[in-house]
Amino acid sequence: MNLLRRSLSSSFIPHLLGFSTRTFKSIRLTGDSLDNSISSSLIHGIHVFHCPDEVGIVAKLSECIASRGGNILNADVFVPENKNVFYSRSEFIFDPAKWPRAQMDEDFLKLSRMFNAMRSVVRVPSIDPKYKIAVFASKQDHCLVDLLHGWQDGRLPVHITSVISNHDRGSNTHVIRFLERHGIPYYYIPTNKTDKSEKEILDLVQDTDFLVLARYMQVLSENFLRNYGKDIINIHHGLLPSFKGGSPARQAFDAGVKLIGATSHFVNEELDAGPIIEQMVERVSHRDNLQSFVQKSQDVEKRCLAKAIKSYCELRVLPYVENRTVVF
Repeated sequence: MNLLRRSLSSSFIPHLLGFSTRTFKSIRLTGDSLDNSISSSLIHGIHVFHCPDEVGIVAKLSECIASRGGNILNADVFVPENKNVFYSRSEFIFDPAKWPRAQMDEDFLKLSRMFNAMRSVVRVPSIDPKYKIAVFASKQDHCLVDLLHGWQDGRLPVHITSVISNHDRGSNTHVIRFLERHGIPYYYIPTNKTDKSEKEILDLVQDTDFLVLARYMQVLSENFLRNYGKDIINIHHGLLPSFKGGSPARQAFDAGVKLIGATSHFVNEELDAGPIIEQMVERVSHRDNLQSFVQKSQDVEKRCLAKAIKSYCELRVLPYVENRTVVF
């Protein structure tokens, strides 16, 4: 699945593109935190860059920001060993009166052309629109509820446009009451083996930036992925590639594992095999029964999915080799 779809000058959504096969070296430059900003007029920007490697890229990136009065707070750079490719993610502060948003796009576009960049994305969280997402869920609520509370509390920089489910929740359930209070539409779209109602779903999500599968127990077809054409983030209640498919918690419990976990990954045409964004683990023991085992599993799923979404929105997810990712 092609995970990079937008133009260099206007895209705010990170997508995956191209990969390399070598190990890498990493450099991290850290400056003052945002809390130490000396002026309240300064705001925060993020830029990610992916281009062929050559001498002087970091210098030109720094010059681009400094020439407009900006100050780099931290920068992550890495270059795979023996591979002609360069990746970077920079956070900086700037005065929008001195560096208008449109000018910033133009400046970074010039830089991307200079270095023949495969990808150059800039985002100013306090100015740019929040990411519009639709959340898919089936019968289980734990990930959905956690995302709704994260959105309500401002911990997730997204705008939830709708919740879509193949399960009919009653009008008096806590999820439906929450959605009604906040004006978020809920769409019950029944599915079966012969009819996945994918055209109807596609019509509902065309205006979103990406989709989140919060324990949506339906497999999206290759046709759906191709027609949607943007990123889809899934949570799997297990440490992929182990315990794929159905009932991974039961599989792990029966296997007597001592560490359980969750994997958040991009959706592609192969079941539970998309590029991994985030993984988390939790210790279990012989004292756990299946109920406590599942509860621990659900807790780690919620944290893992929320972290993956936050990383994605902060432009931390970059391509690496084949089906792998780099997460700054």
